[in-house]
Amino acid sequence: MEKTKKKNGWAEMIKVVLIAVVIAFLLRSFVLVTSVVEGESMEPTLENGEIVLFNKFTYLFNDPERGDIVIIDRRQKNYVKRVIALPGENVAVDNETLYIDGEEYKQTFITGAIRNNTGEIGPLEVPENSYFVMGDNRQLSKDSRNGLGFISGENITGKSELIIFPLNEWSMTK
Repeated sequence: MEKTKKKNGWAEMIKVVLIAVVIAFLLRSFVLVTSVVEGESMEPTLENGEIVLFNKFTYLFNDPERGDIVIIDRRQKNYVKRVIALPGENVAVDNETLYIDGEEYKQTFITGAIRNNTGEIGPLEVPENSYFVMGDNRQLSKDSRNGLGFISGENITGKSELIIFPLNEWSMTK
């Protein structure tokens, strides 16, 4: 009787471990993914070497919104950028001021000095199912202005949620 209880105990433990591994695999594959920030294009919001947790599930049911920090899968390389303009909108930068559909867009997430390095843009109309993205560090960012072009919604694979490393930087991304 004692041997049967031990066997059942081990079988239950193995089941629990296998279920935990399957759940972890599913979460990692379909819900949450980490990405290391490479370069300075998102400073001061995200810094080189930080590890960020991205939610892949969010965009299965919702579209990206202006201001979202997203991970972009493009040509077998990932980019981390901020959504600036949505499908069908017109985007322009004139005299260091960003306009969306002719209205000034306040960029509270960057400083005046960074805004001054945005350059002149457009007006450009964002195609359907595409987004206009920029890095927060405008001077050093490869983005929709200078190399990435408009980003197809299919290439946006997740929304930044949380800086998880280094531990002293642990915070929600904004």
